[in-house]
Amino acid sequence: MPENAKKVRLDKFLTQAAELTRSEAKQKIKKGSVTINEELIKKPEVKISLQDRVCIDGEEVLYEQYRYIMLHKPAGVISATEDAEDRTVLDLIAEGKKGLFPVGRLDKDTEGLLLLTNDGVLAHNLLSPKKHIDKTYFAILDGPVGTKEQELFLQGLDIGDEKLALPAKLELTENKNEVFITVQEGRFHQVKRMAQAVGRNVTYLKRISMGNLVLDPNLKKGEYRSLTEKELTSLKKK
Repeated sequence: MPENAKKVRLDKFLTQAAELTRSEAKQKIKKGSVTINEELIKKPEVKISLQDRVCIDGEEVLYEQYRYIMLHKPAGVISATEDAEDRTVLDLIAEGKKGLFPVGRLDKDTEGLLLLTNDGVLAHNLLSPKKHIDKTYFAILDGPVGTKEQELFLQGLDIGDEKLALPAKLELTENKNEVFITVQEGRFHQVKRMAQAVGRNVTYLKRISMGNLVLDPNLKKGEYRSLTEKELTSLKKK
């Protein structure tokens, strides 16, 4: 609960902070499981503030207004909050996922950095076409590329849309079919279509960074963690 927030009902607080339904919260309260500042409370309508210490069965309930999760997305899951057929990125989050959504999307077969949050303002800023946020991918192609392809990327490629793709960076490595591609847009299958525009197909794709946020190399596929204060501050600068 932000410091300038007004007092809220206890049952509403528990639905937000403890991820309970309103009926579950009321049951907990009426059953005598909830204390405020060590005092047993059985009235759901009681108002509380940030300074109050709320516990359920002796365990303190901490409120986070916004959550920022770095996920190392594995292939095989989709960038959605729910789906009737496929596993989603939220299925990988064990707890505290109420209200979270992916910032942008990665294709089902694409791995790498995906930010999950409930902060709509930050998500909008990162996804706004006007912001030109860099997104860098490591890609393995089905054949070599060189300086000719680098120039084509810098010029802006025709990938079959009404407008050319914005100029992008193609960084070569010693293995000429392994490259780093940096784009500033988020068009459908964009990196794959850009590779096709220069006569190559992507056989493997992994997002490495988004803006100032870089995938933690210690995170294994499917693992996640909260952003550090330093990462969050840096991300908001862009």
